[in-house]
Amino acid sequence: MKTPYQNIYSVLKLNRFIVLVVVLCSMGCSAFAIWMAISTRNKALNSAFAINTDGSIIPLKLVTQKENFQVEALAHLELFHTYFYNIDVSNYEKNLEKALWLGNSSVDNLYRQKKAEGVYNRLLQYSLVQKVLTIDTQLEERDGSYHFRTTVVFEINRGSIADTYELVTTGKLLIVDRHFPHNPHGLLITDYFENSLRKISPED
Repeated sequence: MKTPYQNIYSVLKLNRFIVLVVVLCSMGCSAFAIWMAISTRNKALNSAFAINTDGSIIPLKLVTQKENFQVEALAHLELFHTYFYNIDVSNYEKNLEKALWLGNSSVDNLYRQKKAEGVYNRLLQYSLVQKVLTIDTQLEERDGSYHFRTTVVFEINRGSIADTYELVTTGKLLIVDRHFPHNPHGLLITDYFENSLRKISPED
């Protein structure tokens, strides 16, 4: 003979079973959602920007940054050397300001040294035009850091006279946060140094 208590126990067992199933399903769904969120985040971190054929950055395009690091590094170095050495009376302040965003204190120290030596005063005094002709960079990864050696050929125009020079620079690249529009490639030039400067004669 069944009693009311036996019915209550059956109902409680069924309720416990249902609650246990619901809790386990909830935990499973939560774990799956967390895994999906982490997986999506990791993919997004590694593929947040696209690179044009000219090395410029297009935000919010999904590509793999690692595969395009060399393209970005070369574009960053070309951008820096263009800003730092392609100067004249009308643009030197603006270009140098942009160049300083792309390097650390080693670039700033070189800028201050040139300023103290009167390089930019001579630019103003004689209305010089310094034009970059070619930029060639060799990039190498050593001991977990990226080293570069860049050869810049530029021309200094003094009115009717134009002299051509070859400058060799070296340094390292440090990966930092992207900063639009000042540092779109997310790289910083460190240990920057002007190794050699020579005048190129027409016979060279």
